[in-house]
Amino acid sequence: MALSIRAFALASVIRRNLSLAIGSLLIALLMLVATIGPRVLRADPFAVDLSRVLAAPSRSHWLGCDSLGRDQLARIVWGARLSLGVSTVVVAISLTAGGFIGGVAALAGGWIDGLIMRAVDIVMAFPGFLLALALAAILGPGLTDLIIALTAMGWTGYARMVRGEVLSLRERDYIEAARVLGATPRRLLLRHLVPGLAGPLVVQATFGVGGIVIAEAALSFLGLGARPPTPSWGNMIDAGRAFILVAPMLTTAPGVAIGLSVLGFNLLGDGLAQLISHRR
Repeated sequence: MALSIRAFALASVIRRNLSLAIGSLLIALLMLVATIGPRVLRADPFAVDLSRVLAAPSRSHWLGCDSLGRDQLARIVWGARLSLGVSTVVVAISLTAGGFIGGVAALAGGWIDGLIMRAVDIVMAFPGFLLALALAAILGPGLTDLIIALTAMGWTGYARMVRGEVLSLRERDYIEAARVLGATPRRLLLRHLVPGLAGPLVVQATFGVGGIVIAEAALSFLGLGARPPTPSWGNMIDAGRAFILVAPMLTTAPGVAIGLSVLGFNLLGDGLAQLISHRR
C-alpha cells in the first residue's frame, strides 16, 4: 500500500514537471539503446562489406551504410554505449575528486582553503575544452587518455560547488546544534553535510554528463578520442562529412543522437533542480 502511494506521488510530480518527464524518457531510451540495442540488432558495426558502400536506407539497413559498407544504425547504437560509458565515468571521477577537494578546503579553512582554491582558480583560468584538447593532443587518441583529458576539464566545477555548499551548510542551526551536542567531525560529515550535498551534486552531475557527451564527440571528431574503427558519434560525423551531399544520413544521424542525448540530460537536470528547490 505504501509503495503504491509513493509511486502515485512520484507520477504526480513527474506530470507537473514537464522537463523531468521528457528528460527521464529521453535518458531511459538512451540507456535502453546502449544496453540492449546491440543484442536486438545483431548487426556487426565493424563488418566491412564493399558491396554496400554508401547504401541508402532500406528495410535491412534502416540508416543505410557508410563508406565501408558498415551498418550505420549498428554503429549509432555502439556509439551510444561508448558516449554514455565515457560520460558516466568522467562525471563520476570528476565528482569524486572535485567533491573531496572542495570538501577538504571548506572543512580545513584558513591557508589550506586559500591554497586549494587558488589552485582551482588557476585551472579554471584555462577554457575547459581547450585544456581537454591540449591534454588529449599530448596524450594521444584512446579511451583512457580521453577520460583523463575530460576529467581534467570537469573536476573544478564540483570542487567549487561542494566548497560553497559546505560553507553554507556549516552555518545552519542544526549543524551548530549537532556540534554543541558533541558530534564528531566524521558524524557531522556523514550524517548532516553529505545528505545536504546530495541534491545539488546530482543536478550538477546530470548537467555535467550532457556537457561531456558534447566534449567527447568534439574530441573524437578531431581525431583525439576513440580510435577507428571503434564507433563514436564524433568520428562518425568526421568520416561522413566527405559524403554529405550523396549520403547526408552519415552525418545527420549521429548529430541527431548527440542533440537528443544532450537535450535529455539538460531537461533531466532542469527538472531535478525544480524538484529539489520545491522540496526545500
